[in-house]
Amino acid sequence: MDNTPYGLMALWSQGDLVIKSVAVLLALMSLASWYVMLTHAWRAMKLRRAARNMSGFWHARSFAEGMALLEADGGRNPFRYVALEGKAAVEHHTHNKEDLHGQISLTEWLTESLRGAIDDSAEKMQGGLSILASVGSTAPFVGLFGTVWGIYHALVGISTSGMASIDKVAGPVGEALIMTAFGLAVAIPAVLGYNALVRSNKGIISKLHRFARQLHAYFLTGSPVAKSVAEVR
Repeated sequence: MDNTPYGLMALWSQGDLVIKSVAVLLALMSLASWYVMLTHAWRAMKLRRAARNMSGFWHARSFAEGMALLEADGGRNPFRYVALEGKAAVEHHTHNKEDLHGQISLTEWLTESLRGAIDDSAEKMQGGLSILASVGSTAPFVGLFGTVWGIYHALVGISTSGMASIDKVAGPVGEALIMTAFGLAVAIPAVLGYNALVRSNKGIISKLHRFARQLHAYFLTGSPVAKSVAEVR
């Protein structure tokens, strides 16, 4: 791949345990970040498709029919989860008036249940993004540590040999700088992927909030709740 005396192969073959450990660590960080980015990007595509299909829910003739349309999307559909949680909250509040939550109005109980469902969905969508944030913030410093360590040993080797010509200095120092470049190559995609996924999740969460407000209005002022709940059973 690289036959020059100051390339990647030379860095690996001549590097000590610390340099090799840093290189392996950066490689693992890169693999982890790309795995998270690819899996979350695939999930984001499915969520955007589910969001586009939300109009079909409100064109259904019954709540059960609308739920069947959401279920047809497959996968972990957060819109279906929010609707199920809203239905369960209404049913539980209606049939358990003796419990403590019976002292809370149906409006407030339903609102908090829908908010909780949205929070749960948001937490699932954001799971794993902390890996990207950690890689993006630490990979440059890990690479810099490898560079500092490599330069230190290069200078020690030069001083030991007693030869300080430019060709003796530039080679080892330039070789050590490869670790910094490696760290940046790992961090930049992770940061870009993190920002893109966060922006995508915000769009989905915004649509979930709008859907929850529509469900809130439906359960309280739309078709009879008891009938809607019975249809879903």
